[in-house]
Amino acid sequence: LRFEFNASARSLSTRRTGTIGIIYPELYDTLGNTLYIGLLVRVIRKELEIQGLDSIGTFPLNHYSGESNIRKLISRKKVDGFLMIAPDIPGDDWEYVRQMEVPVVILHFRPVNTDWAGLSGLFTDHEAGGFMATEALIGRGCRNILTLTEMPPGQEFGERTRGYRKALTEHGISFREEYLLKGECSYNFGYASIMGMEEPRLRKTDAIFAQADLMAFGAIEGLRTRGVRVPEDIGVIGYDDTELGGMLRPRLSSVHQPREKLASRAISLLVAIMNGTAGADPIREFVTPTLIIRDT
Repeated sequence: LRFEFNASARSLSTRRTGTIGIIYPELYDTLGNTLYIGLLVRVIRKELEIQGLDSIGTFPLNHYSGESNIRKLISRKKVDGFLMIAPDIPGDDWEYVRQMEVPVVILHFRPVNTDWAGLSGLFTDHEAGGFMATEALIGRGCRNILTLTEMPPGQEFGERTRGYRKALTEHGISFREEYLLKGECSYNFGYASIMGMEEPRLRKTDAIFAQADLMAFGAIEGLRTRGVRVPEDIGVIGYDDTELGGMLRPRLSSVHQPREKLASRAISLLVAIMNGTAGADPIREFVTPTLIIRDT
């Protein structure tokens, strides 16, 4: 006989659906964030398949009705637990998750509008990433290092900037506010930052730490337009290590966020929480990124 288990029937008999909810950030549909989050979600889905689990991906809120997608998934018993990859989940949704005792692991973004005591999470150590990128440029003999960051600074960008400043300080280089350029996480911002620089400051700059690959791509195009060679005249390091970095020319050096390790560990932890084997105390882990050196 050939038959397949019905998911609803399985839920009734085992109280499990075999499905994990993945809550995307609202900014997931913007290119600058899609590049990294898309890669992270792809690895998550692969790891879930290895575990024999399915997934439902959605935003915290329904864009049309304003209804909470998180509450809907819980009340309809659609998922066994959540991977939360969104920083701005409403506080009452978090409270509902706690009341219903739904297993949760927070991934990548730390919540910004709730007390998340008692919840487990895994994150990239962005301060370490900003430090290693800046230190690598200093190791090339660079002293006038421009950094491009997001404005207003998201949590991870603030940490990358702290790492940048820490590396400068530890190597006896003064931090200069004019070398910290703030804007949107976009190709256009990277390009406009270079195109708008005064010629004397551009000639003085010997390296750029772009805190997202997309900014780096725009900056490199701006440098090319202005006749500046990369890396002969100005070295560039990005952040995220998106796939485009290894495809475009020159190939972009970048800080690799450990998405494979984060995804694997997050799912293992979530399964342990669902099975009651994770222990009583929440687990918080910060994974150190790695620097990928290519052409720039």
